[in-house]
Amino acid sequence: MTEKYIARSTAIAARMLGGEMMIMSAVDSTFFTLNQVATAIWQAADGRTPLAEIVARIVCEEFDVEPEVARRDAEQFVDELAQHGILLVSDRPFENPPVEAA
Repeated sequence: MTEKYIARSTAIAARMLGGEMMIMSAVDSTFFTLNQVATAIWQAADGRTPLAEIVARIVCEEFDVEPEVARRDAEQFVDELAQHGILLVSDRPFENPPVEAA
């Protein structure tokens, strides 16, 4: 399986509100409210850490979820946000990840 690296797009507006991350795509104005697990993945999306490592090190440890379930759900989440230009996905680390503080 090819490794995925994820980075937050700069073409978004994101704010933490009441413990939930609110994100809007500047590309298509799609609005997302992320739960705690999705927020943890979002915050770890530095463009250099593989998604599998984010899932193993953060999601599975902090949220007590089985690795296969966590990996499947994370892949689905990343794919959905990538379709809206909110997350950028690559099969290798980003040299200069386009990450803004969120």
